[in-house]
Amino acid sequence: MFMHYFTQIDDDVYEPTERVGGAWNPEEQHVCPLLGLLAQRVERDRDARRDDGLVVARLSYDILGTLRMQPIQLRTTVLRPGRSIELVEVVASQDGRDGVALRAWLMQPQDSAGVKGQAFDPMPAVDEMDGFDMTGIWGGGFIASIEARRALHGAGSAQVWARSDTLLVEGEEQSGLAAFAGMLDLANGIAVRAEPQEVLYPNIDLTAHLFRQPEGDWVGYDTRVSFGGEGVGLTETVLHDMRGPVGTSSQILTVRPR
Repeated sequence: MFMHYFTQIDDDVYEPTERVGGAWNPEEQHVCPLLGLLAQRVERDRDARRDDGLVVARLSYDILGTLRMQPIQLRTTVLRPGRSIELVEVVASQDGRDGVALRAWLMQPQDSAGVKGQAFDPMPAVDEMDGFDMTGIWGGGFIASIEARRALHGAGSAQVWARSDTLLVEGEEQSGLAAFAGMLDLANGIAVRAEPQEVLYPNIDLTAHLFRQPEGDWVGYDTRVSFGGEGVGLTETVLHDMRGPVGTSSQILTVRPR
């Protein structure tokens, strides 16, 4: 069994392992690991160009299409260079077709310790939740690589802690941010409002805003899922690490009864 999601086979080319298999279709890539890989590329590009430690404050992904379980190519562009704020784009493509695009805002860190604070509710501790076997709902290699615990509060409402012991890229260390980003898309599968055998509801985007850089391997999700009456849904999540809230994420869904 592979203990990594991707193998780098060229400077900008990565091959997925079986652990990237998707939840909706195991023959397609689950975007979770790819979101982490794109965030890691943003950090690598930053570190290659500068040494002043800009922090990533927003990760905005557009899911432009599905990606097969075949190699992907990444391209990186600094859309808005700046001394204290930058906008960087990383796009994953396959056979010349773009699949997922990330635009990340990076900001110069400041000392705001004297005014820090937040108003989000805390999460129950990991050991206060029951084990949650996600493979009972979803298939695919990625879901099988996840350890999770859940407090279910009703249809479309849940709190979950989840982690993975699988590296993003074979033989490479990963930052806390990259590992965290590689778990973000899990939010759309943890507070099920309708059984996936009855309703399709894949997300076509994901935007995460972070007011603090995440730490550790556990990711906390305080998630609510809403379906409208015209085929559009929304997954909203307050994101946590073991120290507390770190930000929020939003995903727009295309809701399609089977």
